[in-house]
This record gives sequence, C-alpha cells and structure tokens, in this order.
Amino acid sequence: MKNDDVVRLLSEIGDMLEVQGESPFKVRAYRDAARTLEGTAEPVVDLVAEGSLTKIRGIGSSIAEKITEFVQTGHSTYHDELESKLSSGFVKMLQIPGVGPKMARLFRDELGLSSIEELEEAAKSQRLRELPHVGKKAEENILAGIERLRRRSGRMLLGTALPAAEQIVEQLRAFEAVERIETCGSLRRWRETIGDIDILVASSRSEEALTAFVELPVVQSVIARGTTKASILTKQDLQVDLRVVSPDEWGAALQYFTGSKEHNVQIRSIAEQSGLKVNEYGVFRTATGEKVAGADEAEVYRVVGMPWIPPEIREAHGEVEAALEGRLPDLVALSDIRGDLHAHTNWSDGRDTIERMAEAAIGLGYEYLAITDHSVGMGFISGLTVERIHEQREIIDRLNKQYEGFRLLHGIEVNIRADGTLDYEDDVLARFDVVTASIHGGLGQAGERITERMLAAIGNPHVDVIGHPTGRIIDKREPSVFDEDAVFAAAAETQTALEIDSQPDRLDLKDIHARRAVEFGASVAIDSDAHSTEQLHLTRYGVAIARRGWVTKGRVVNALPLEDLLGWLGR
Repeated sequence: MKNDDVVRLLSEIGDMLEVQGESPFKVRAYRDAARTLEGTAEPVVDLVAEGSLTKIRGIGSSIAEKITEFVQTGHSTYHDELESKLSSGFVKMLQIPGVGPKMARLFRDELGLSSIEELEEAAKSQRLRELPHVGKKAEENILAGIERLRRRSGRMLLGTALPAAEQIVEQLRAFEAVERIETCGSLRRWRETIGDIDILVASSRSEEALTAFVELPVVQSVIARGTTKASILTKQDLQVDLRVVSPDEWGAALQYFTGSKEHNVQIRSIAEQSGLKVNEYGVFRTATGEKVAGADEAEVYRVVGMPWIPPEIREAHGEVEAALEGRLPDLVALSDIRGDLHAHTNWSDGRDTIERMAEAAIGLGYEYLAITDHSVGMGFISGLTVERIHEQREIIDRLNKQYEGFRLLHGIEVNIRADGTLDYEDDVLARFDVVTASIHGGLGQAGERITERMLAAIGNPHVDVIGHPTGRIIDKREPSVFDEDAVFAAAAETQTALEIDSQPDRLDLKDIHARRAVEFGASVAIDSDAHSTEQLHLTRYGVAIARRGWVTKGRVVNALPLEDLLGWLGR
C-alpha cells in the first residue's frame, strides 16, 4: 500500500461527496487530507502502524479510521457505500480531465449520463452545449479530455515511476549476482510520462539475478520469465521489465536500451559510414566481425566518433549533430542548484512552518530558500493580507539572525488577475526579496488575453519569476495557449526568469519550452514549489527537465551563489 493509493482514495471520496451534495466543509476535509498525504514522505503504512495519522494536520479521527481500514484490508467500506449510490461508470467519468463533480452531476441530472461512453456520445451529438454553463468550447474540451484519458492508459508520471524503479534497483543491488544495474528506456531519459519501467542488469549469473528480481517483496505477480528477461507486476500495478546481459555487453546494451528509436537509428547510420555495426551486444567491424567496443557506454560513442551524450537528450533533436561538431551543451546538474525560489508554508497552503522549511533546505546544502506563500487573491487557501505579510517578515528576519551561511528570502507567489494586474500594489511588492507571479485562474482564456496578462506581469519591475508559465497539469489540464516567442523575448529583455516547476504533475515549463526560452536569451528558475519539507527534494525532476531542454548552469538563476542572486534580484 503506497501513499498514492490512499491519496487517490481520499480524492475519489471527496469527488463523490460533492456529486451527492454533501457540505463543502466535508468535501474539503477529504481533499485537504489527500493533499497533505501527497506531500508526506513517511509511508502511510508506518503512520497507521504507529497510530500517528491524527498527528498530521488536516487528518481527524474519522478520516484516519477510513485510511486505517484501507491500509489494513485494501478495502474501504465508506468508498463502496458512496460508489453504490452512483455507479462505477459515473465515478470513472470524474477521471476525465476537465470534468469535475459539478459538471458530472449536471450531465447526470439533465441528460441521465452515467458512463464515459454515454458522455462521449452526447458530446459528439452536440447535446452538451445546450446545457447551462457548458457551450461548444467546453463540449470540445470534454471530447479531447476523453481522448487524453484513453491515451494515458498504461502510462504513469515520472514522479510515480522513478521512486518505484529506484526501490527495485536498490534492493537488487544488494545481490552478489547483480554486478551492475541501471534504469533505461524513457525513464533514464527522464521523460515526463513513462510506460513500462525498464531495468538493465549486468551479470555472469543471469539465473540468480532473475530469481532475485521475481522474488522481490514488491512483486504482485510474474508476467513472464525467460533466460535473460523477466517481467513482473508490482503491488502498485506497475509493470517492470528486467533484462540481464553479460558484463562485456553492458555499455552497448545500456546505450541501445536508453536512446529513443530515432536516436539509435542515427547512431547506427553514422557507424555504418565508418564500416561499423552497432547493436545491443557491442560495436563490430562490418568486414571482419571483430568486436571493438561494448563493455563501456562512453566507449561505444567514442568508437563511433563522438563524445558520450547525456541520456536526457537522446531524442534525435540535434544532439547527434552537436556531438559530431563538438558543441554539446554542458547541461545543468542537480549539484549546481544553490537554493530554491518557490516554497510554501503553513501560512498559506503548505504543511510545515517557516523554520522547518529552512532547516530542510539547510539539510540539502542550500545557501538560500525563498518563502513564497500565496497572495491575498488566493483567499480560499489563506492568502497573505498586508498585515500578515508584515508578521511573516518579522519571523523571517528573526530566523535569519540565527543562521550562518544560509539566508531565508521573503517572497510571495502573487496571482496574475484576469485583467493582468497583480494582487498587490507596487509599494507592497517592493517589500519582498523575491516576487513570483503566476496565473491561477482564467487559464482557458484566449491566447491573446493570456499573452497580455503574462507580458503585463513580466513588465512589472517588481516581478522576478513567472511561475509555472503554462499552467498545465499533466494529463488533467491542458497548457494555456499564448504567444511563446513574445513572452520569451520579453522575459529575456527584462531579465525575468521563467520557472521550471518541479512538481511531477506540472514540470512546467516543459523541456521544449525551456529550450526555446533559453534560445531567446531568457533564464529559468528551477523550483520545487514545495508544500512540505519532503517536497524540497522534487527539484531533481525540474533539473532533469532543464537538461532535456539543453539548459546550462549559466541560464539558471538559482544556480547563482547568494551574493550574485541578490545582485540579480536588485537588477
């Protein structure tokens, strides 16, 4: 039982309660509990075993009882009771991006719809647009949402796949038969969504390595097992494929099973021009069959005539040409990050205190952390009033007197309103060390309007960073449409950083946008958008996206030492 499983359960309960007209307070209680658990690193099974669920803010005794039942039995009586009052098909309708409980209830009450198939038929026959507050555009979005739901079937977020893979890799590493081990495929390239998890092992004792794999505690069932490969289904319902190769084939296999199909085709084509053949077993001379490389991945690239190419950019997006011409970028690394410019505390919708967030940042070796709670316009999550801004600043100033070699920055995530103005006047914004401006509402506005809002924020001299610029939620909410070139050019001109939000369901800017922004001369801020101490670690996902976007250290503002960062903030 994983935290994600419980988060999903609580979210579904909240949705079903809203559909059935329960009080907003009760609905919000389950959603708040889900969000809290989502930001909790400690396994929920341990919290249940210790009886400490109710010590977590937002989880009362009633919700704790339901979580405990679910963890101990894999079953929720309350969830089943709610679902029986609806239908399984209706509950699945709530998974469609853009279809919330209110809209689903409207479809049920007005048109009698109770399944995705019925909803799709109604949308195609243009019956939805006649309903109140729906219209043609919403109808088209629902059809697109149904299609996205079907496309993402079998795929998972990077933030789900990577921890699961790392757990398996760590457990297998302890076995003597496993000489080398690494994830490969799209996971090693850090793509934002992953199909099956692929793991490669080098071993002279393949049978022992495969036995260790299929007998891991995480295994729910064994899908297939051969002499060099096995596939399992984990208790999270994730498929993991393990392939075992001999140590002298390790480098060639790692290269072959990491790159995209198009990347590998390019490598093979270049090798052929030099009289070489590249496959998963090694690099061979075509004329004689002599093996000239295979044990080391960097050697495979060297023999073909180029330097080692970082896994994240092996997508046939110009990296092979850059390698041949000696102009591969020196990509930003996680070790380059000096601090975090986007983090929330319990002053708005975060879980932990300012002091605990600071201590966690110090533990990561950071030089600075910006506390950027939400502005007053986000009233439903206790956005900061001008009075509370002053109170928070006093706390930050007091804490900074206690720290050596570390600085808390007083920031704000200010909302960009529908008309392009910000939640505070300039005299209030001037009090902050860091101002991040983000669009949280009206994301579906026309591209021209979104562009105007973003340009207005970028043009404000007090705004330092544009937060999660496209507003997307992967597979749930489409990114806003805007004039990218105009926004990126304006950001470069004003030296306003564009954020790469590291939350695994955001990763916004995405890789292609980050690359385009840097080409315009803009800089990025790779931030965690942490809502708890544990989420400060999410920055590694943002760094991976930056690497996929060919971003170098020099284009990352929070790779600057503190004094240089303060100089940039005072630009």
